[in-house]
Amino acid sequence: MKSFQKRRRLRYIIQSKPFLIFLGVFIFVFIFSVFDFMNKMEKAIKNRKIIEDKIIELEKSKEKLNSDIVKLKTEEGIEENIRDKFGLAKEGENMILIIDDKNLSEVEENINSKGFFSFLKNWFK
Repeated sequence: MKSFQKRRRLRYIIQSKPFLIFLGVFIFVFIFSVFDFMNKMEKAIKNRKIIEDKIIELEKSKEKLNSDIVKLKTEEGIEENIRDKFGLAKEGENMILIIDDKNLSEVEENINSKGFFSFLKNWFK
């Protein structure tokens, strides 16, 4: 009989409103924590992918820089670098310089900016 009364008391405590409210709040907090954890895991996966892509990009850059260093240790590499930076030419070579005519672009801007009537006026000139 004593064990029956203990079971009854335990059942009464478990089925009481304060315990059920506490249990509901506990389950709600647990579910919220699980969703928060899943959200953080998703962000971590995205960040990991971004970092892996950046690592690959940096490794490619490192390989290019290493090849440039090796190239600059040679006579031809030094010469090519100086020619690129300063626009120099070897003795006996010719350089072509292209210079834009600024007056031509100003005339085109004036023609385009005046409108329809100036177009007609310029057309009959």
